[in-house]
Amino acid sequence: MTAAKGNKYDYIFLHEESVNIIVNIFNLAERTMAKTKTTFFCQNCGSQFSKWQGQCTSCKQWNTIAEEVLQKAEKSSWRPSESVPKRVSKPQRITDISTTSEARMNTKNNELNRVLGGGLVPGSLTLLGGEPGIGKSTLMLQIALRLPYKTLYVSGEESAQQIKMRAERIEPDSENCFILTETKTQNIFRNIEELQPDIVVIDSIQTLHTDYIESSAGSISQIRETTTELIKFAKETDTPVILIGHITKDGNIAGPKILEHMVDTVLQFEGDRNHIYRILRANKNRFGSTNELGIYEMQGSGLREVENPSEILISKNEEDLSGTAISATLEGMRPLMIEIQALVSSAVYGTPQRSATGYNAKRLNMILAVLEKRAGFKLGAKDVFLNITGGITVDDPAIDLAVVAAVLSSNIDIAIDKTMCFAAEIGLAGEVRPVTRVDQRILEAEKLGFATIVISKYCKLPKQSYGINIIKVAKVHDVVHHLFG
Repeated sequence: MTAAKGNKYDYIFLHEESVNIIVNIFNLAERTMAKTKTTFFCQNCGSQFSKWQGQCTSCKQWNTIAEEVLQKAEKSSWRPSESVPKRVSKPQRITDISTTSEARMNTKNNELNRVLGGGLVPGSLTLLGGEPGIGKSTLMLQIALRLPYKTLYVSGEESAQQIKMRAERIEPDSENCFILTETKTQNIFRNIEELQPDIVVIDSIQTLHTDYIESSAGSISQIRETTTELIKFAKETDTPVILIGHITKDGNIAGPKILEHMVDTVLQFEGDRNHIYRILRANKNRFGSTNELGIYEMQGSGLREVENPSEILISKNEEDLSGTAISATLEGMRPLMIEIQALVSSAVYGTPQRSATGYNAKRLNMILAVLEKRAGFKLGAKDVFLNITGGITVDDPAIDLAVVAAVLSSNIDIAIDKTMCFAAEIGLAGEVRPVTRVDQRILEAEKLGFATIVISKYCKLPKQSYGINIIKVAKVHDVVHHLFG
């Protein structure tokens, strides 16, 4: 017998069996609590901390650290069937490794194929991010409807009826696309094993959750765990998976930064919601180049591929207007002809305004300072507004010369010849500097029917004849002389 002493010297006798039951209950509770781990994650960058603190030491953001409860199971939710062969890696001599390219799956979308490097690679994981309402779901649904492969489109944001209404606008008839509205990974993998799809699209990764993590959907731990399960499924079954991801107000993909390191390809869908054109870029690509881009036009029936973007980015004005110049630029590996518009007027208020849309405002101020210091143009007391048509943003320094031409044209109110384009960089000393791959820019201008292109005197051209007049200049003064006599 065991005795326990109370506060008032009362004695309560307990049987040894009762004591053992109580001890077992406490041991079970301790084992259960040992499985549950509480940790702190930064909701902005995904950094992990052992305790709460006001500022994240990684991204320097305040009040972004939140507590999350982790409870991992011993096994992942994806359990491949016995028919899936196990891969055992062995060391190989580098000279014995075959360099044959992997077979890619054609997406029936030339712009997406170009950005991916030729198509989807079996077993790859692709992450697509973009602004809300930019057209990510429309693009992926449109591709899923037109693919010749059996495709499973998993949506955690919309109902099946909403997806059906959008699909009727894009592609009314499709026998290869299957819709699943589910957010739990265990149920998703159960349907995948029954359907055996060739491609899986997840819309979006922030809506998924697994039973092995005790936190809300969209949290750092849920995003990381569900992505790990999808990676394991993709690699063991050679099934390509496309994830749609949200972005933060800074333009970065929401969730931990490790998410971008885990996937094979990171695509960015950009554009202005007030314009009809969208640009698809590759920020990371393990199977191809990141220098390619695709251009789409948003229409009522979906996204239309733009095969020749130079024609849509140049306005078809019949009148000769001052302040307009055409530049031959490169977006990745793709040459484009863009139109630059400038407006120079006398400042009404004391401080002149400087505004640039689609162009770096600091670089515009630098070019204006060069024109005033090196070329003698008095622009310090005038408002200068610059715009790149089409709603796109360009960082190529080769458009500097076109910016100079547009500003000077608007300042003296003399129009530039429509058949003339520019491709050169402006230095601080007023010199016209050469740019890379100038031969591709010249060929693009020649293909679109331009008669003259102005480049730097120091460009090294290949020994071939061009069907376009090439003017080489060394200083800003030479540009003024050729344009305005």
